[in-house]
Amino acid sequence: MTDLGTSPDEVQFRFRDDEPADHGTVTVDACCDQTNATAVRIEPGDDARALLPFLDRLAMVEVNFPTFGDGRGYSSARILREAGYTGELRAVGDVGIDQLSHMRRCGFDAFAPDKPLNVADAERAFATWDNVYQRTTDGRKTIQELRHE
Repeated sequence: MTDLGTSPDEVQFRFRDDEPADHGTVTVDACCDQTNATAVRIEPGDDARALLPFLDRLAMVEVNFPTFGDGRGYSSARILREAGYTGELRAVGDVGIDQLSHMRRCGFDAFAPDKPLNVADAERAFATWDNVYQRTTDGRKTIQELRHE
């Protein structure tokens, strides 16, 4: 299992080698109106596509999951990663153990849950499902691709 890593802030798990972004985030609207914003927070209902013209200057995008059942943040992550965003993509809020592997597959590489998660449970969650059917942003080959190698 890869070292889950930690950061000095509220981030519990991080899968990046660069320094964690430690500066405040702005709203999507504010990011689009400012030329110096480097960290933004996407709330449910925000359109991640509004950030596409600014991806080259964003060091970190937080995606808020205010409740366990609100999955709109998964779409935001996919939109950003598929558009070529390579900065830190941080899931914040009501992030639970059973969401971790799916969030990671959608492109999240940092996790700041409202309540700390059990590290052993998180390791198992991140390691779940060696083989996958759907293509996504984590670079793993799908079962069909593996069959035809």
